[in-house]
Amino acid sequence: MTDKSNPIIGSRVIAFFHTLAIYLWVIIATLIVGLTVILVSFIPNSENFIHSLARAWGRSIIWVSRIKVQVFGSAHLPTKGAVIYMSNHQSNFDIPVFYSALPVQFRWLAKAELFKIPIFGRAMSGAGYISIDRSDPRSALRSLKNAAAKIRNGTSVLIFPEGTRSREGNLLPFKTGGFTLAIDAGVPIIPLAIQGTRQVMAKGDKLIHFGKVRIRLMPPVETAGHTRKNKKALMDQVYASITAAMDADHGGRVHD
Repeated sequence: MTDKSNPIIGSRVIAFFHTLAIYLWVIIATLIVGLTVILVSFIPNSENFIHSLARAWGRSIIWVSRIKVQVFGSAHLPTKGAVIYMSNHQSNFDIPVFYSALPVQFRWLAKAELFKIPIFGRAMSGAGYISIDRSDPRSALRSLKNAAAKIRNGTSVLIFPEGTRSREGNLLPFKTGGFTLAIDAGVPIIPLAIQGTRQVMAKGDKLIHFGKVRIRLMPPVETAGHTRKNKKALMDQVYASITAAMDADHGGRVHD
């Protein structure tokens, strides 16, 4: 017979109902915000407003999930000009956390195929997402050039250079694409680290747990002087900076 007083079983039951409530809210919030974004995307120059809607979506998910987010190093946020934010990637919760806690405009890179989906693709274009076409080397090169031009013209982006979520929480080897883009765009990279989201919802886990999340921003890394041929040095510098951010753990301001 199962001992229902077992604290481990009790915590799993709480996590189950906690998760159920969050999933329900995510569906509702995504439908509401998604439909609004689709409508607003037909209005010219609505990218910043759409990002504000996404921030509201992220904040609502963090609030319902009862997650506390601490942000360190806010002084490194840019006051003007575009940058490329590069972060480690630990959980599906990274995206709503970044939306809720970073008080800046940024966009995402997305596969070109997604922009071809009726209505959804139009919303992505209206939101200012940047298309990356990997169908063949020539298309990939052309899309990187277009993306670099948009960033040079003032559009900041957030990239996960690992390319996937880390199951164990350690920093995985970086993919080269984001660094090629940064060098072509000629804008600074702001390394940052997110910690705690893996404890909230690890890769492969279906349950969502209570928790505290920390975001630490590091000083900008300049791309000037780097070329595609020596981008390994740039990658190593950003890798070391994110590793240092992951190792640091003190102080900060709290967001509900």
